[in-house]
Amino acid sequence: MSAAIEINTVNFSYGGPPVLADVSCVIERGELFGLIGPNGGGKTTLVKLMLGLLRPDSGQVRVLGMAPASARVRVGYCPQHIAFTRRFPITVEEVVMLGRLGRTRWFGGFGGGDRRHAHAALEAVEILALRRKAISMLSGGELQRVLIARALVSEPEVLIMDESTANVDYHANAEIFELLAGLAPRITIIVVSHDLGFISRYVSRVGCVNRTLECHPVAALDEGVLDRLYESRAALVDHAKH
Repeated sequence: MSAAIEINTVNFSYGGPPVLADVSCVIERGELFGLIGPNGGGKTTLVKLMLGLLRPDSGQVRVLGMAPASARVRVGYCPQHIAFTRRFPITVEEVVMLGRLGRTRWFGGFGGGDRRHAHAALEAVEILALRRKAISMLSGGELQRVLIARALVSEPEVLIMDESTANVDYHANAEIFELLAGLAPRITIIVVSHDLGFISRYVSRVGCVNRTLECHPVAALDEGVLDRLYESRAALVDHAKH
């Protein structure tokens, strides 16, 4: 199969007005796909449906040809907010090794194979030299690379990044997206972002979410599409020219 994610006529609400209405989309294997939309438009809800953390009221979500909950071990996830304090006494390598939970043996701790996978993931994001460094000593861009490595160490076929570079400076963000662009042929990557002007240089298509969902090739995006998405006047800014 060529499809990594299949969303078919999905409807969802939290018991009140619909959050997602008649949403359909297919994301191909190896695609670097952008997901944009206003706050409260349903982006995070759609991600949770892909991860199997929520179930649609109607319609169907398939991940790698199976139910999202069954595919979860084959999906890497980078959250918007870091769920641990950076003052916690843990090294880069130890953080990345945590991504092997569910992939490694149940008893006896991590083995040599887990460490080799961790080193390979750190090498892929170009920070292997930082493996013994405490996370409290990292820059924002370095920490984001650690979190990507933690997601990659589980050998995922799909990687979902939920606005995980929102608080990283422009140059670190560009480096991370160059890295993702290099990974995309081997891994399906879904990037949730508010910054369409930035991600449009890297993604092949964009899903515009505001209760409904429209998928567009990047070249087809214009101010009319954004006006409908954000329900107000909007402009597409090309960061490369500013």
